[in-house]
Amino acid sequence: MIRWFLRGIGHRRLTTRFPSSPEPAPPGFRARAVLDPDLPSLDPGRCTEVCLPDALSLDDHGRLRLDAGRCIGCGLCIEACGDGSLTIDPGYELATTNRSRLVVGEDAREADISPSALGGAFRRSLHIRHVDAGSDGAIEQEIAALLGPYYDMHRLGLFFTASPRHADALLVTGPVTGPMELPLRRTYEAMPEPRVVIAAGTDACSGSIWTEPEVRGGVDRVLPVDVYIPGDPPSPIALLHGLLLASGRVSEVSPPRRERAAEDAVHGGSG
Repeated sequence: MIRWFLRGIGHRRLTTRFPSSPEPAPPGFRARAVLDPDLPSLDPGRCTEVCLPDALSLDDHGRLRLDAGRCIGCGLCIEACGDGSLTIDPGYELATTNRSRLVVGEDAREADISPSALGGAFRRSLHIRHVDAGSDGAIEQEIAALLGPYYDMHRLGLFFTASPRHADALLVTGPVTGPMELPLRRTYEAMPEPRVVIAAGTDACSGSIWTEPEVRGGVDRVLPVDVYIPGDPPSPIALLHGLLLASGRVSEVSPPRRERAAEDAVHGGSG
């Protein structure tokens, strides 16, 4: 105990300053693939073949289309393409209020950035009910880290609650499995209005590699989703950004387009 006390005195403040200051990602961190639609792939079919969750597909003209809501950040597409049309985004602030903003390609329309209609009600504090609808457990470890001294979600007015009747936000992880569909609906119905639904992780955003009839798919197949946090799993900072986005205290960043990576790096930590 004395050793830890002295270590704390010597290191002073250890808590991240996010979101007032950007949180740099460690070298080699892989968040999601980033597509440059203006740089056609030399072999788009090869790129799509190696994509396990089918995040990459071909449009009607045979050009690459990326659904970052399905991307697991494995990097296999980068190795397979090798032509620069795809890169890996090392950023954290990936959350969005519009599912279509996670889709990039020539045939994908960029959705307008608009604040959550419910965000203004939760600027001071946000009480969260977490429901695991079929997760593999990876994202739960990231969520648990939010309660530690480094991320310290309580400093931002973010709190978990055991009762849906006391919750402002429903944080759902994992694809919605058949047995969890009814409990998830009941939890949502027990929450007072206004309420926010957050799909956290690639599985919750899209269903990822899981298929019916074992799972229903992404959370928006069952409930209306206000905020999507992609990533497999999303990092604690990505989760914080999504929770703060749901509360209306930060804005979302650019969609997963390579030409905007530099802009994201500059403005990603502001809010």
